[in-house]
Amino acid sequence: MTDTAKSPPAVKGLGHFSITVTDLDASVAWYQRVLALEPLPMKFPHYGSEESGYAVVLVKPDQGWAIGIHRHAMNRGTPADETMTGLDHFALAVSSRETLEAWATWLNEQGVQHSGVIDTTDPMPYSVVVFRDPDNIQLELIHLPG
Repeated sequence: MTDTAKSPPAVKGLGHFSITVTDLDASVAWYQRVLALEPLPMKFPHYGSEESGYAVVLVKPDQGWAIGIHRHAMNRGTPADETMTGLDHFALAVSSRETLEAWATWLNEQGVQHSGVIDTTDPMPYSVVVFRDPDNIQLELIHLPG
């Protein structure tokens, strides 16, 4: 008889997440400029359907996470819409509300529209800055007070 695990094995942390975009070059340039990500020097094929497109992976080596930016040949060119099935948004955690203020300033300098720092207590206390990439994918920078 085998014992059934009471919880899943541990996860070390976020490795990467991937998004599909309408203009790969424009999105890679935007993520490099706005989040200071660095592209790996190779393209990653869609294994099992290589003819369908490829991805460029952008990394943040000092923080240990990455974003895959995907180009699909069958992409119809419609912007992202979080009301449809798929990605709603993704959030990156920051260490303090002051860091959120610094991000708001950085986004202003980069010409990226954003919400400014929003503080809320409902349904729990947190602060957030919300903005969107060139394909309308919502990104958040969030601070959860200690």
